[in-house]
Amino acid sequence: MNRQFEKYQGIHPGIVLDRELKKRSIKQRPFALSLEEHPQTFNAITKGKRGISTALALKIERELGLEEGTLVILQAYYDIKKIKEKEIKRTPNLHILSKGLFWDTDIQQIDWKRQYKAVIQRVFERGNENDKNEIIRFYGTEKVNQALQESNIRNPYTIYSFNKTTD
Repeated sequence: MNRQFEKYQGIHPGIVLDRELKKRSIKQRPFALSLEEHPQTFNAITKGKRGISTALALKIERELGLEEGTLVILQAYYDIKKIKEKEIKRTPNLHILSKGLFWDTDIQQIDWKRQYKAVIQRVFERGNENDKNEIIRFYGTEKVNQALQESNIRNPYTIYSFNKTTD
């Protein structure tokens, strides 16, 4: 694979192709027709909505003078990235968590990995013991403790005692 394309690993090859066509001032429709490909199919590929086949990738590479296999390799890296994202997309057991805990957001849209601090903070501020135990099981004690220490909000259930000294 050409070194200029190595930085695009994990990005859909259609998006890379679209950028390459724009750099060369080539219009999609005439280019697709010159490859004997339907313009609608070609457009779906350049928008990242459809994968690129090996046969089409070879035609495009030949036409644009790219190193053979570049787009196929980019497609493989993109597929690997998507599979890894699916594997990582774990969620806690949503049946255990209280329904009202995330009342202000679609619970299916929460990125449990990236937003872990906010999730842990919310559960420990407003959740019951079952909620807290599920979050500890999901993230692990160490990560939960770290997130709670980094948050500036006090635990509302903490009771502070003040020692008064009398003179």
